[in-house]
Amino acid sequence: MKISHGFSESERAQIAALYWEAFGAKLGRVLGPRPHAQRFIAAALDPAHALCARAPMARCSGWPGSRPRAGRLVLGGRREMRAAYGILGAAWRGGLLALLDSDVDNRRFLIDGIFVAPEARGRGVGSRLIEALAQEARSGGYREIRLEVIDENLRARALYERRGFRAVGRRPLGVLRIVFGFRAATTMIRRLG
Repeated sequence: MKISHGFSESERAQIAALYWEAFGAKLGRVLGPRPHAQRFIAAALDPAHALCARAPMARCSGWPGSRPRAGRLVLGGRREMRAAYGILGAAWRGGLLALLDSDVDNRRFLIDGIFVAPEARGRGVGSRLIEALAQEARSGGYREIRLEVIDENLRARALYERRGFRAVGRRPLGVLRIVFGFRAATTMIRRLG
C-alpha cells in the first residue's frame, strides 16, 4: 500500500461518495439529500489537505483530512453550497454547520476525519493513515495530533486508542443532537515522540 498526498480530479466523485458514507449519518439531516451532498462535497474537496492510501491496484482506499494551520479537506464556501442547494438551502445549511465546526488549535495538528473504503476496512489502512498523518505533523514541527470522534462511533474510537490517542474532553451537542443525530464528540490527543 502506498500513501501519497492529494488525489486526482478523476477521484473526486469516489472520495465524495466515501466521505458521505462515513459521515452521512452525522451530517445527513443538514447536507442531505445524498445527491446534493455528494455534489457539494465533490466540489468542496481540497487535495492539499488529503492523504490517500492506495492499494497495489491504485484504487484509493482511504482519505484523512487534516488542518495543519489553515484549510481542511472539505473546504466548501458559499459558492459551492449555493451550487448544490440554492440560495436558501445554502444559507440555513451553512449556519448549522458553523455551529458544529470546532476551533482550529494551531498548537496541534488537527485531523478532520479518516474514512476507508468498505472493501479495505480491517486491513490496517486506518492505522497506516494515522501514522502517515503523525509523520506529517512531526515534519511540520507539531508535538501533538488531535481529532474528534462522535460518541456513537465506538469502532473508530477503539482504533484511535490503539494508535495512542487519549480522550481529553467531551463536547455535548445539547439540542443540536436532534439536527446532527449524535449526542457528543470526544476530543482525543496523541503526543508525538
